Amino acid sequence: MTLLEQLAIGDMRTTGKSAEVTAAILKNPKLFDSVFDAMWQSADAGVRMRAANVCETVTRTRPDLLQPRKRDLFQRVAPMPQQEVRWHVCQMLPHLKLTRAERRRAYAIVQSFLDDKSSIVRTFAMQAMADFAKQDATLLPQTIALIEKLAASGTPAMRSRGKKLLKELQHPFGQD
Repeated sequence: MTLLEQLAIGDMRTTGKSAEVTAAILKNPKLFDSVFDAMWQSADAGVRMRAANVCETVTRTRPDLLQPRKRDLFQRVAPMPQQEVRWHVCQMLPHLKLTRAERRRAYAIVQSFLDDKSSIVRTFAMQAMADFAKQDATLLPQTIALIEKLAASGTPAMRSRGKKLLKELQHPFGQD
């Protein structure tokens, strides 16, 4: 059974064989590209969702696999409207080594996700914005202002995450 066939197993409420596909890629990194491409090429929403999950999980420990696909992540994957892909994009973008201009582009992408109908996407977008602000202090004022607004008006998950992020951003070295 191919990796993509494994990713087709299950419905939208399950991760299916994502753990097995992740393990296979970590064992043989050459398999990464076919799963990465499935995030935007597959006609099956479940495959796209699980491919995004696998790519995000793999790149936590192997961000080097994502680096050569940076352009595709920006141009092909990030524009995908599917919420499950979007929240994983929010998790993957901060794994990349970015120039200042690329970081600003990535920041703009995740900031645009604050308008997503999914509160999960919006919560992950908040986290990604905070991650970028930790890498680029010039993003701190804007990020703090946006997160303060969302922490006051968002869903319970957004308010909770917002409070945590504000504490991190206002005291980046654990100082009170």
